[in-house]
Amino acid sequence: MSNPQPTDALDELPFAAPCKTLQLSAPLQWLGAGWRDFRIGWRASLVYGMAMAILIALSCAAAWQFGSYTFVFAMLGGFVFVAPLSCTGLYAISAQIERNEPVSLRRALRAGFRRYLGNEMVFALMLLVLFLVWARAGALVHVFFPANSDAGLSEFVVFLGIGTAVGAVFAALTFSASAFALPMIVHRRVDAVTAVVTSVNAVLRNKRVMAVWLLVAVLGTALGIVTGFVPLVVILPVIGHAAWHGYLETIDASAFPRHSAGVTAQPRSAKTQ
Repeated sequence: MSNPQPTDALDELPFAAPCKTLQLSAPLQWLGAGWRDFRIGWRASLVYGMAMAILIALSCAAAWQFGSYTFVFAMLGGFVFVAPLSCTGLYAISAQIERNEPVSLRRALRAGFRRYLGNEMVFALMLLVLFLVWARAGALVHVFFPANSDAGLSEFVVFLGIGTAVGAVFAALTFSASAFALPMIVHRRVDAVTAVVTSVNAVLRNKRVMAVWLLVAVLGTALGIVTGFVPLVVILPVIGHAAWHGYLETIDASAFPRHSAGVTAQPRSAKTQ
């Protein structure tokens, strides 16, 4: 076990971890590594995949049944809290594989629901605030909705264009804050603000690569939904494992201390360095 660093050492830590410049093909390599982790730890990964697929299916069914955009917003707000916990467990599974340890679902669950819970909740709260502002902005966009029943096509185009632009801005902010923040919280002893700043910096410095990664994740999830949710049982864990490898390749967090306990308290196996 590594010993906690002195307070003065922690005060000298950088405001954000540096990042690397990525090749455009990097997301495909992350997916390959994610698929490898899934095959090795498939039992534990499937548990997470089934849980997330069921949650998404139930939310879509409820939204279809009630037909209320308010209900959909509420469910999306709930996912802000659920998703970090689910993904954290997948990161812990990948970390166990990297250290040549037997994959333990109990250790993965402990990572998601106990060990890193404090920083995860701070991170989730930050996203929730962003989500509420997003929802408010979406409501304000309706000011531009044509009031006349005989409105022309150009008026609807303006409304849809403004709505799409507003949604794209908030989606970009959410993705930038989320891309590497949670893996960093699992990997090193950092606070949520440092992790978010690091994530945003890395995304801004690798815009094209991260756009490709976002497209891959969105298309994979959409494919799983339109094909009956069952493929999500595999797709979502693979994406989660791939995100962990993307973080390790992109972020250099060596200046930050390791956790004093847990899967990532020990360095990775030499074979996976």
